[in-house]
Amino acid sequence: MKIVRSSIVTACFTVAMFVSCNTAEVKDESVTKETEALLTNLKKQSKKGYMFGHHDGTLYGIGWKGDEGRSDVKSVCGDYPAVLSFDLGHIELGAKRSLDGISFDTIRQEIIRHYERGGMISISWHLDNPVTGGNSWDVTDTTVVKSVLEGGVNYDKFQGWLKNLADYLNSIETEEGVKVPILFRPWHEHTGSWFWWGQKLCTTQEYKNLWYLTEKSLKMEGVNNLLYAYSPGGDAVDYMERYPGDEYIDLIGFDTYQFGGEAGQEEYISQIKKNLAFLDEYSKMTGMPYAITETGYEGIPNTGWWKNVLEASIGEYCPAYVLLWRNAYDKENHYYAPYPGHLSSESFISFYDNPRSLFLNNIENLYK
Repeated sequence: MKIVRSSIVTACFTVAMFVSCNTAEVKDESVTKETEALLTNLKKQSKKGYMFGHHDGTLYGIGWKGDEGRSDVKSVCGDYPAVLSFDLGHIELGAKRSLDGISFDTIRQEIIRHYERGGMISISWHLDNPVTGGNSWDVTDTTVVKSVLEGGVNYDKFQGWLKNLADYLNSIETEEGVKVPILFRPWHEHTGSWFWWGQKLCTTQEYKNLWYLTEKSLKMEGVNNLLYAYSPGGDAVDYMERYPGDEYIDLIGFDTYQFGGEAGQEEYISQIKKNLAFLDEYSKMTGMPYAITETGYEGIPNTGWWKNVLEASIGEYCPAYVLLWRNAYDKENHYYAPYPGHLSSESFISFYDNPRSLFLNNIENLYK
């Protein structure tokens, strides 16, 4: 299923020790040439620096929503993020709007626009709980994952949800008929237990089977423009416990946020460094790119956070990209990137000026 596969298996290493294993590359001819090029160029790009990303960055921001061509990041530094991410929660229901109240037509339009600018797109999926009807964070039932697997009581329902997702992904194409390559990040932060697919809500094998079913079903529906990203939350200790296998993954990442105010800064830096060291070592073994798939510090109350914390945490490691969460238009003080006049703007511009942080104007064509 993957563009580049490796014969290395999870058993070849432990968290504390890596051992040498032989690898072999296998081409998957089922993906589009643009998608194949994106994976190749993610590896090349990471040697030059890390792309900066922002979730929903061109859909809304502080004090605005739906202004074409606008971005809080661009308003501060004069350039778009190299990576934009979007969420497809509620696409499974056949809804017209996402869980964040954004039209799926608008999201599709923004994805195509960013692709045509030359940027990269990542997608997450905070889908509803198919047992309770609650949202992704409804963890009141521990049978949900089991119920959607083959033989489960919600298998047919879930197949319908995956069909709705596939139809939407297949519809994201340019006027010339080119499907936009997307880095898809399903079933994320599963090492925690705040989503219905989390660690305490299903067994290790059930989680893996959920991943296998998702990829298989989307491929059967003709979705051939996806790369798959594996992105647990927390630290590297639990990282590989539920890893589906190299043949199912194109990029490895992690989601880590700074919590606890300034007191949490040291822990955040330590965790970022530890996770990057882990991923960097695994990347060297497999050739797989890696990324900080979600991160940030809500409200960014530290004036020097960008240079003194984020940049310092990354150091000389080479993630393909670093993505900040959204600047909410509908929730007070829920933002992770600066906006004009924010107290961290000066530090952010210094971060932008670092040759290793890559924004849209700094990246080469990712699709050729």
